[in-house]
Amino acid sequence: MASHVLSLRVDGELLERIRQHAAKRGMSVQDYVVRTLIREDFDERFQSSVDETKRLGIWGPAG
Repeated sequence: MASHVLSLRVDGELLERIRQHAAKRGMSVQDYVVRTLIREDFDERFQSSVDETKRLGIWGPAG
């Protein structure tokens, strides 16, 4: 998989919070942010799948 650069501007306070979260997990800020984005993407795709399955009436009541 090829890698690319993404540059972001973040508030100093937010960056410090991200650094603290990353440090608690023994991760770099870059790794922490990437894993967070991957997790968010997975959660979104999983929820879409659950919603579609419910819509089709295959699993549980449609909500």
